[in-house]
Formats: sequence, structure tokens, C-alpha cells
Amino acid sequence: MALELKCHVGIGPAVTGEALVADDNFSARYDLDRIKGVFSRPQHALAGQSYVNKVLVLNTAKGGVASAWMLHEMKTRGIAPVAILFNAANTILAQGAALADMAMCDRFEGGDVTRLIRTGQRVSVYPAEGRVVIED
Repeated sequence: MALELKCHVGIGPAVTGEALVADDNFSARYDLDRIKGVFSRPQHALAGQSYVNKVLVLNTAKGGVASAWMLHEMKTRGIAPVAILFNAANTILAQGAALADMAMCDRFEGGDVTRLIRTGQRVSVYPAEGRVVIED
């Protein structure tokens, strides 16, 4: 039985993928090895795990302009998440998601999105509708 979550209208295309969830923040610049496609900062809750083709579910975005263009660079090389869901995004990461044509949503009804979705669940993201469906 699918569970539907409502959120703020987001950015990017509708996508489906496997969730990778952590109650941690996100910086494309400092948290990722963008060549290997894994979280590389040892202190990050997802250290060592691949983010490639995942729906990342994290607390908030951190970082500046470098993180934004890095999303585009990762997407062009095919080493990127399919979507990023945040409790709260920032404008720079929203611009980066738009440039990368990557799905991104935030501000979920019902509370902390890192507690609403579990790692391994199949998730469909519909940014234009402000809707996320947990398929299993």
C-alpha cells in the first residue's frame, strides 16, 4: 500500500528510485566523492554509501555556489542522485537542482522527512505537484 506525502512544490522532473535516508545535512562539495559516487566525509551519517541513482532524503542543504554547480557536474557525468528531498533546502541548492534538471523538494507536511521515509523504500517524486509517494 502506497503512502503519499505532501510537500512544497519542487524543482525538476518526476522520478522514481530507492531512498537513502539520514538525519544529517548535505554538501555536494564537502560530503561527497564525486568521482566514486559515495559519501566520503567520515563524520557523515552516510559515509561510504553510494548516492548514485538514489533518492537522497536529508535534513537540510549546506554550502554555497560550489555545491550548486557540482550537482550539474555530477548529473552530466551520470554519477548523481535522481532526487534530493530535504526538510529545508536553500536557494543555492534549489538553483543547482534547476541547472542539473534534478528533482528536489522540501518542507513536508507531517514532520521530519528523514523519519517519514526509510532507506531502501521505493519512492516516486512528483516535484511539480508537491507530492512524494512511498511505494513500499
